[in-house]
Amino acid sequence: MTTVLVLNGPNLGRLGSREPDVYGAQDIDALRAILESDAGASATIDLRQTDDEGELIRWLHSAVDAASPVILNPAAFTHYSYGLRDAAALVTKAGVPLIEVHISNPHAREEFRHTSVISGIATGVIAGFGFDSYRLALRAIIGL
Repeated sequence: MTTVLVLNGPNLGRLGSREPDVYGAQDIDALRAILESDAGASATIDLRQTDDEGELIRWLHSAVDAASPVILNPAAFTHYSYGLRDAAALVTKAGVPLIEVHISNPHAREEFRHTSVISGIATGVIAGFGFDSYRLALRAIIGL
Protein backbone atom coordinates (compact mmCIF):
# COMPACT_ATOMS: atom_id res chain seq x y z
CA MET A 1 0.00 0.00 0.00
CA THR A 2 1.27 3.45 -0.90
CA THR A 3 1.94 5.94 1.87
CA VAL A 4 1.06 9.49 0.89
CA LEU A 5 2.88 12.20 2.83
CA VAL A 6 0.63 15.18 3.46
CA LEU A 7 3.00 17.91 4.55
CA ASN A 8 1.85 21.23 5.95
CA GLY A 9 3.93 24.31 6.64
CA PRO A 10 3.79 27.15 9.14
CA ASN A 11 0.65 28.13 11.01
CA LEU A 12 -1.45 25.30 9.58
CA GLY A 13 -1.43 23.67 13.01
CA ARG A 14 -3.79 26.51 13.93
CA LEU A 15 -6.46 25.50 11.43
CA GLY A 16 -9.93 25.87 12.89
CA SER A 17 -8.98 28.93 14.93
CA ARG A 18 -6.80 30.93 12.53
CA GLU A 19 -8.83 33.14 10.18
CA PRO A 20 -11.78 30.77 9.75
CA ASP A 21 -13.18 33.10 7.09
CA VAL A 22 -10.11 32.23 4.96
CA TYR A 23 -9.15 28.72 6.11
CA GLY A 24 -12.45 27.31 7.37
CA ALA A 25 -13.56 26.13 10.80
CA GLN A 26 -12.15 22.58 10.71
CA ASP A 27 -8.84 21.70 12.33
CA ILE A 28 -5.95 19.56 11.12
CA ASP A 29 -7.36 16.45 12.84
CA ALA A 30 -10.53 16.86 10.77
CA LEU A 31 -8.37 17.06 7.64
CA ARG A 32 -6.62 13.83 8.65
CA ALA A 33 -9.96 12.05 9.14
CA ILE A 34 -11.28 13.25 5.78
CA LEU A 35 -8.17 12.10 3.90
CA GLU A 36 -8.00 8.75 5.68
CA SER A 37 -11.66 8.15 4.79
CA ASP A 38 -11.07 9.15 1.16
CA ALA A 39 -7.95 6.99 0.89
CA GLY A 40 -9.72 3.88 2.14
CA ALA A 41 -7.70 0.83 1.18
CA SER A 42 -5.90 2.67 -1.64
CA ALA A 43 -3.30 4.49 0.47
CA THR A 44 -2.07 5.24 3.96
CA ILE A 45 -2.11 8.90 4.94
CA ASP A 46 0.87 10.28 6.87
CA LEU A 47 -0.21 13.84 7.68
CA ARG A 48 2.35 16.14 9.30
CA GLN A 49 2.57 19.82 10.15
CA THR A 50 5.56 21.93 11.16
CA ASP A 51 6.45 25.56 11.57
CA ASP A 52 10.11 24.62 10.94
CA GLU A 53 11.47 24.95 7.40
CA GLY A 54 14.33 22.53 8.03
CA GLU A 55 11.99 19.83 9.26
CA LEU A 56 9.81 20.21 6.17
CA ILE A 57 12.90 19.89 3.97
CA ARG A 58 13.97 16.72 5.84
CA TRP A 59 10.49 15.25 5.30
CA LEU A 60 10.81 15.90 1.56
CA HIS A 61 14.20 14.17 1.57
CA SER A 62 12.56 11.14 3.22
CA ALA A 63 9.85 11.20 0.54
CA VAL A 64 12.57 10.85 -2.11
CA ASP A 65 14.24 7.99 -0.23
CA ALA A 66 10.94 6.12 0.25
CA ALA A 67 9.45 7.13 -3.14
CA SER A 68 6.39 8.40 -1.26
CA PRO A 69 4.03 10.72 -3.14
CA VAL A 70 3.60 14.12 -1.50
CA ILE A 71 0.74 16.53 -1.02
CA LEU A 72 2.45 19.74 0.06
CA ASN A 73 0.89 22.87 1.50
CA PRO A 74 4.01 24.98 1.98
CA ALA A 75 1.95 27.82 3.51
CA ALA A 76 4.06 30.98 3.89
CA PHE A 77 7.16 29.13 2.65
CA THR A 78 5.41 29.05 -0.76
CA HIS A 79 6.54 32.53 -1.59
CA TYR A 80 10.22 32.60 -0.70
CA SER A 81 11.76 29.32 0.45
CA TYR A 82 14.26 28.31 -2.18
CA GLY A 83 15.57 25.60 0.15
CA LEU A 84 12.09 24.07 0.22
CA ARG A 85 11.80 24.47 -3.54
CA ASP A 86 15.07 22.61 -4.08
CA ALA A 87 13.96 19.78 -1.77
CA ALA A 88 10.60 19.56 -3.56
CA ALA A 89 12.44 19.43 -6.90
CA LEU A 90 14.35 16.38 -5.65
CA VAL A 91 10.99 14.64 -5.21
CA THR A 92 9.71 15.32 -8.70
CA LYS A 93 13.09 14.71 -10.36
CA ALA A 94 13.02 11.27 -8.73
CA GLY A 95 9.75 10.64 -10.58
CA VAL A 96 7.65 10.88 -7.41
CA PRO A 97 4.44 12.94 -7.63
CA LEU A 98 4.31 16.14 -5.58
CA ILE A 99 1.13 18.19 -5.64
CA GLU A 100 1.14 21.70 -4.19
CA VAL A 101 -2.11 22.57 -2.44
CA HIS A 102 -3.57 25.66 -0.84
CA ILE A 103 -6.78 25.97 1.13
CA SER A 104 -7.43 29.49 -0.14
CA ASN A 105 -6.71 30.88 -3.60
CA PRO A 106 -3.41 32.77 -3.25
CA HIS A 107 -4.17 34.76 -6.42
CA ALA A 108 -7.30 36.20 -4.81
CA ARG A 109 -5.33 37.45 -1.81
CA GLU A 110 -2.51 39.92 -1.14
CA GLU A 111 -0.11 40.46 -4.03
CA PHE A 112 2.88 38.94 -2.21
CA ARG A 113 0.98 35.62 -2.16
CA HIS A 114 0.68 35.51 -5.96
CA THR A 115 4.15 34.03 -6.50
CA SER A 116 5.01 30.44 -5.65
CA VAL A 117 8.56 29.16 -5.86
CA ILE A 118 7.13 25.61 -5.63
CA SER A 119 4.58 25.61 -8.48
CA GLY A 120 7.15 25.45 -11.27
CA ILE A 121 8.55 22.11 -10.09
CA ALA A 122 5.32 20.55 -8.74
CA THR A 123 3.54 17.78 -10.60
CA GLY A 124 0.36 19.84 -10.19
CA VAL A 125 -1.17 22.68 -8.19
CA ILE A 126 -4.64 22.80 -6.61
CA ALA A 127 -5.83 25.88 -4.72
CA GLY A 128 -8.91 27.62 -3.47
CA PHE A 129 -11.18 24.70 -2.61
CA GLY A 130 -10.67 24.51 1.16
CA PHE A 131 -9.97 20.99 2.38
CA ASP A 132 -11.25 19.76 -0.98
CA SER A 133 -7.91 20.96 -2.43
CA TYR A 134 -6.27 18.12 -0.45
CA ARG A 135 -9.00 15.66 -1.45
CA LEU A 136 -8.52 16.47 -5.14
CA ALA A 137 -4.76 16.08 -4.77
CA LEU A 138 -5.20 12.69 -3.08
CA ARG A 139 -7.53 11.61 -5.86
CA ALA A 140 -4.93 12.64 -8.46
CA ILE A 141 -2.15 10.76 -6.66
CA ILE A 142 -4.21 7.62 -6.33
CA GLY A 143 -5.07 7.95 -10.04
CA LEU A 144 -1.41 8.20 -11.01
